[in-house]
Amino acid sequence: MQSSDPAELADRSAVEYLPLDTDRSRGEFRLEMWGQPTRISYPEMVARDAASGQELPTYLQAMLYYYLVTCDGTPASGQWIAFSELPDGRFYTQAFQGYTGVPLAQAFGEDLTAFSQAAEACSGERRYAFGDIAYAFQALPRVAVMVVLWQGDEDFSSTCQVLFDASISHCLPTDACAILGSHITRQLIKAARNGQAIHEGLEDH
Repeated sequence: MQSSDPAELADRSAVEYLPLDTDRSRGEFRLEMWGQPTRISYPEMVARDAASGQELPTYLQAMLYYYLVTCDGTPASGQWIAFSELPDGRFYTQAFQGYTGVPLAQAFGEDLTAFSQAAEACSGERRYAFGDIAYAFQALPRVAVMVVLWQGDEDFSSTCQVLFDASISHCLPTDACAILGSHITRQLIKAARNGQAIHEGLEDH
């Protein structure tokens, strides 16, 4: 990234780049990650929370670098796909569901109101055409995920699934998508437990 044109990186990934000197050799990327204003210094490439100035955890910094390098400018499609439909995703989909859909169904399967409250605390936007209840979350400027819950009954257990916009492979590799799913799962369960908003999870290691 340090050898790339920062303005080009910003254009492809739909983030703002602000030059900090006249020859444009130093600057700052500005974007929102999970709804939280974030700054990335250039050429140092250190990501910080814009409000506190605190450096982000390593896994979130890596997510941002993946995004800036991979994003090719393809806009969101508005269509949703499962993890198994990502490149090589079907080989890892059982494990992915094990640490995303399964704990989410266990946490919220009997209480749609709790799920709704947790999703809204995490800046989720309601989607009415999916499952019994679903919320979409803007992880990065061109990256959206959706969590869909189907409530069970006396014959079937509740199920939950994390979906991705179909353009996701133009923005992130599959392993980074797995991290997105894990992150939103943890933050929804955390929000249900203690009412904390998702941006506070940016400081969790």
